[in-house]
Amino acid sequence: MFFFFNDENNNSFEEIKHIDENGQEYWLARELQEVLGYAKWQNFENIIDKAKESCRNSGFSTLECFTDISKTSAMPNGGFKDVGDIMLNRYACYLIAQNGDPKKESIALAQTYFAVQTRRQELQDQFDQLTEDQRRLAIRSELVEHNKSLVEAAQQAGVETRSDFAKFQNRGYQGLYGGLGRAEIHKRKGLKDGQKILDHMGSEELAANLFRATQTDAKLRRENIQGKDAANETHYEVGAKVRKTIEELGGTMPEDLPTPDKSIHQLRKEEKERLDSDDQLTMDILK
Repeated sequence: MFFFFNDENNNSFEEIKHIDENGQEYWLARELQEVLGYAKWQNFENIIDKAKESCRNSGFSTLECFTDISKTSAMPNGGFKDVGDIMLNRYACYLIAQNGDPKKESIALAQTYFAVQTRRQELQDQFDQLTEDQRRLAIRSELVEHNKSLVEAAQQAGVETRSDFAKFQNRGYQGLYGGLGRAEIHKRKGLKDGQKILDHMGSEELAANLFRATQTDAKLRRENIQGKDAANETHYEVGAKVRKTIEELGGTMPEDLPTPDKSIHQLRKEEKERLDSDDQLTMDILK
């Protein structure tokens, strides 16, 4: 949910993706065959057979990953015939790509796309199992990294001095928080001088700010926006659109979300103490 990857070069795989009645994604083998550049179904079936073998060797059920189906296809003479096809889950597509011709550019793209999609799901599954405090730590760490990229994109647009960047960052907050800037958010949270507002947000509020940062970064670069004023307004517009999306989904506005009792600094300190305690216990056991 909160992990971001660039899929711009893999639109073809997204375009042929289907969603079943249970919300599960799948791909059809004959459509994938075309995207991967295999002219003959028989040649592509050989790749599928190798992928099935890899699936079995990995301990997964081929019946769950590769589901045989048939569909009706129109004939040139006006008649119809049943054509065999296969419903593929993401892992099946990944294995097909891994067993395809590595010289094909389409295969290389498929390997990257389905590897990224598989990793994205793994991260999502892991994230869903985290506690609220663990989610806060994870998203806050991502924000640190994405803010570095945002600073770089803003600098390329003409945001140069520390004062410039303070204004740029403030406009993003104003868009997301309905006009409230950093100082107003700081006051609303009842924070002391020197305390960072990002360190006193819950996971939901942090996620909204992460989305604001990543999308502003992408828009500045994609549209090659130039000039500090244009960059500031871009940040505001993206923040406002994120806010609008939250509103449309029936969510709580970020300024109305509760402020956690513990700061990110406190959570990190507690985590370090726990790890140090575990290390000491291990050493005591090994003595």
